[in-house]
Amino acid sequence: MPSSAPGRTGVFRETSKPTDPAEILRMGIDALKERLPPGWALSVRQRGSRRGDVSVDDVLDLDGPGGARATFAVQVKGLATTRDVLGVLDQLRRSMQVGDFTTESLSPLIIARYLAPETRERIIAEGAGYADATGNVYLALERPAIFLRDRGADADPWRGPGRPRGTLKGQPAARVVRALADFAPPYSVPDLADRAGASRGATYRVVEFLEGEALLDRERYGPISAVRWRAVLERWSQDYGVAATNAVRTFLEPRGLSALTEKLRANPELAYVLTGTLAAERLASYAPARLATLYVRDTAEVADALGLREVEGGGNVALASAAFDVVFDRAENVDGLRMAAASQVAVDLLTGPGRNPGEAVALLDWMEGNEDAWRR
Repeated sequence: MPSSAPGRTGVFRETSKPTDPAEILRMGIDALKERLPPGWALSVRQRGSRRGDVSVDDVLDLDGPGGARATFAVQVKGLATTRDVLGVLDQLRRSMQVGDFTTESLSPLIIARYLAPETRERIIAEGAGYADATGNVYLALERPAIFLRDRGADADPWRGPGRPRGTLKGQPAARVVRALADFAPPYSVPDLADRAGASRGATYRVVEFLEGEALLDRERYGPISAVRWRAVLERWSQDYGVAATNAVRTFLEPRGLSALTEKLRANPELAYVLTGTLAAERLASYAPARLATLYVRDTAEVADALGLREVEGGGNVALASAAFDVVFDRAENVDGLRMAAASQVAVDLLTGPGRNPGEAVALLDWMEGNEDAWRR
């Protein structure tokens, strides 16, 4: 059974920003050492080595009980984005095949000042380990058997002002994300800004951030050529949610949701769009809807027109006063009901309560198999 360290708090202890590779390496090694199980030790065997066009920044030995040893080829980075991971690991793995390293088994390890959550997950998916100066660490070996994982900071504590922003919060980001999902490339960044209804500056910031996370491809000085829209929506759901972003109030329609939809058809002038389960079931039915969620411009007006009674619990209608106008963009009229765009419905389900995340998976699966039906 693999050795594992005791659980830790995952709270980043604020410290000064590491300024050079040696300091980043030291802080990464310290983060690993602090989390090692009893009887294990980590040491630097060799500093920097180059063979031809490949290099290893450092070689570390991890010694365990009974003479067990693992050796790591390390590359130190100030910042490593998701897009950087494959290149860094390719260089490390090529370096492990030459010179003094060919007679032993090495494991690749990236040590950085800071690694974002998406970058950490990509490193794990590629079968490597990591450590950063904030305390994010991951090691998983079969021989010797050890599993080590802990969380430090989930946002770069030393990031200064300027581009790109490490977040998709706010209306400009929402507009750009929705446009990236709703419109199939290729298109230039200025063209994307026009389609999104966002400023060019904000659009460039979002594009640069998503490009750094390997969620879209952009030709050098050219157009965006590919968008991994499902992953983009999943990433957006970390920064956006119906309840987290909008003011939501709960109401009761005593005659049920069928009565609600008939009232909506009878009031076409109301400013609303349906989202959540009721909007998703027309595309990918998962389970009968028990809650109707509507984005509205005026909660009181809609509640009064539909004859809804506000309740603290047990309601079957949620009215979300839209913080961002983008939720109304590219809505469709379906059988007399105004439905939010599939991309908006998907992210709302991803962040919703109860079975909503499962419904989101079913909807996203349908969207992947039917892009022509919803993507422009």
